[in-house]
Amino acid sequence: MAATAKKAKEEISNPDEDRSTICLPDRDAKIAEIAYRKAENRDFEPGHELEDWLEAEQEFLL
Repeated sequence: MAATAKKAKEEISNPDEDRSTICLPDRDAKIAEIAYRKAENRDFEPGHELEDWLEAEQEFLL
């Protein structure tokens, strides 16, 4: 049982783990914030929502 607990602890605290990943709700929230700023900068003119979102995704990924 001690070996199982030790292995579980190693998996949780693995220093080689990629910490640059971001969970999807956080990713979407950040993209939404960028898209909101784009809409705000053009005084929320309608009809550009998808464009704002797609541009925000690209900016987020850079």
